[in-house]
Amino acid sequence: MRWVLLASTVFAFALCFTRQGAGAWGFWLLVGLVGIFATTLAFVQARIVGNARGDSLSEYDLRRLREGKDPLKHDRLDR
Repeated sequence: MRWVLLASTVFAFALCFTRQGAGAWGFWLLVGLVGIFATTLAFVQARIVGNARGDSLSEYDLRRLREGKDPLKHDRLDR
């Protein structure tokens, strides 16, 4: 979805700078600015989700946290 937002934002700016009338120019400029905001939020959200830890931890991971070790870097196989 974020790539569609990026493509539509670039397209809106392309339309903005190729229009002759002030009304069309202003409309596509506004659409482009809103698109920049939405695209930025979409990429930020994807980055946050990509770096987020899982919602629940196993008993083994909780024990490793209590011991002060990183629960995500252990040597057992995932089930």
